[in-house]
Amino acid sequence: MLLNRLILIFLLATVILWACDETPTPTPVVDAATVYAKYCVLCHGQDGRRGLNGAGDLTKSTLPLEVRIQQITFGKGLMTPYQGILTPEEIEAVAAYTISLNKQ
Repeated sequence: MLLNRLILIFLLATVILWACDETPTPTPVVDAATVYAKYCVLCHGQDGRRGLNGAGDLTKSTLPLEVRIQQITFGKGLMTPYQGILTPEEIEAVAAYTISLNKQ
């Protein structure tokens, strides 16, 4: 009987300590080039110049990061809105990646 109580106390203490663990969950690293290749290349092309279906030439774009994030999130013209398809982290990473295309 005493052994059962000790085991129960030990298990409860273990659960409480586990529940109180404040170790942050690492944020996954987004491979923006892979996300771009999967979702954006069809219209924008690998180098950002394709322009299919009215897609802008990303090598000439001067839009700030915030505007790019908004356009990827909510779409523009024929562009698919990616809210709910991509995570906010993926959207931000791809938006930043598109800026790198106008430096090539």
